[in-house]
Amino acid sequence: MKSFILALSSIFFCSPLFAQSPVGAWEATTVNAHGDDVRIVAIFTENYQSVAYYQADNGNFLRANGGSWRLDGNTMHETVEWDCTIPQRVGNTVSIEIELTEMTLKEKGSEVVFNRIDQGDETKLAGAWLISGRKRDGEIQMRDTDGPRKTMKILSGTRFQWIAYNTETKEFMGTGGGTYTAKGGKYIENIEFFSRDDSRVGASLDFNYELKDGNWHHSGKSSKGVPIYEIWVPRK
Repeated sequence: MKSFILALSSIFFCSPLFAQSPVGAWEATTVNAHGDDVRIVAIFTENYQSVAYYQADNGNFLRANGGSWRLDGNTMHETVEWDCTIPQRVGNTVSIEIELTEMTLKEKGSEVVFNRIDQGDETKLAGAWLISGRKRDGEIQMRDTDGPRKTMKILSGTRFQWIAYNTETKEFMGTGGGTYTAKGGKYIENIEFFSRDDSRVGASLDFNYELKDGNWHHSGKSSKGVPIYEIWVPRK
């Protein structure tokens, strides 16, 4: 089970070798050493993926990892960008074999089966995004998205996860995620886990959004009630 947990974030890919595409969101459940039911949600875009583990009954955050991936035959190679429990993995490449059907996916030889949640293309926001700017005192302040410190948000058709991390120091600063809807300029997040504060679980956050020149302009109030205006750019 330990090797499976460490490799979960690298089991999905999109390849012409398979009729089904794993891009989208997937979910599995297991039981930890304390007897708690653990929900595992993985989100995959064409180039990046994330996986989060949290208790199914109360959303208590347990762990998260993820990064970029590439495919070689039926073997998936992931370059780890963040790992909150084993930071030494950051920068390393992990390789595993997978078994994929239209609605299920698992690591070869594992008993833990992921079931598809969505196809990953239900909204225009589906994909990987990096925060590139914030409005402060009425002025937009931009930041370098090529630096080691990143805040990335990964969305499938119905699921989201944000991650703050540093690939140089291997530091993991936080993550959160859950379900979302995006329609008519309104973007609503329903929080299922939040690494910094479990009391936020169950909250819904209502934002305005607009796509301008391919960038995501996001405004409203943060989980702390602070007004925000953010600009996110697609991550290639």
